[in-house]
Amino acid sequence: MKKPSLLLTFDVEEFDMPLEYGQDIPLDEQLRVGREGLRAVQALLARYPQVRGTLFTTAQYAQYDADAIRTLAAQHEIASHTFYHSHFATKDLLESRAALEWITGKPVTGLRMPRMRPVAMSDVKAAGYSYDSSVNPCWLPGRYDNRHLPRNPYREEGMLRFPASVTPRLRIPLFWLAFKNAPYPLFRSWVKATLKKDGYACLYFHPWEFIALDGYNIPGYAKARAGKPLLDRLRRLIEDFSGSCDFVPMAEYITSSLNRKERKNADL
Repeated sequence: MKKPSLLLTFDVEEFDMPLEYGQDIPLDEQLRVGREGLRAVQALLARYPQVRGTLFTTAQYAQYDADAIRTLAAQHEIASHTFYHSHFATKDLLESRAALEWITGKPVTGLRMPRMRPVAMSDVKAAGYSYDSSVNPCWLPGRYDNRHLPRNPYREEGMLRFPASVTPRLRIPLFWLAFKNAPYPLFRSWVKATLKKDGYACLYFHPWEFIALDGYNIPGYAKARAGKPLLDRLRRLIEDFSGSCDFVPMAEYITSSLNRKERKNADL
């Protein structure tokens, strides 16, 4: 019997969150914090060669830390987080994909918009992507209310949309804020319930969460357990699910599982 799939995804980006809360932070510091966080995550993942995930990476960050992104691409999927984290133009869709492919030497097929902001699927398709993961199908006060959207992958204007996972029924999001703020046994139970219902769970985090964030003017719920406590929690998550799940990149899961389901449905 095939194991369920745990899709670990990381939004690799400039640490620009303080700008939202009135704290100026220079670009070089944004990039440095992002790099320190990525190094922490990279070191942890290196301990678990069976764990392969997806890194949605801004092209600006990838150009800054190209050697690390190239190294990570040997084991993990590199996908696009557009060109810049703080601002967006439609041309960034194609330009970020081209920049990431030049750095990694591998195809870039997936997109996640910064802060899950809306994007036209016609533009995503025109830029050459195969899937979009810019949907969190829940209610997040102050950000979005996507409770009307499907929990599971669906097609919109010919583009495959792959939402971040939320729990069945209550639609509790299995994302970074829940991971760091909910009691770990409760979060683990949410993941188990989602795996049982859907056969997969798509989680997402940011590397900058995994280093100390003292001194930055961001809400306490955003920097809860920052640094080693959160790294220990991620290690525990990996070890708790290593025996029962396969950790695979999103593009691989889509190719092996979703495409097979679509072919089966087409034959009915």
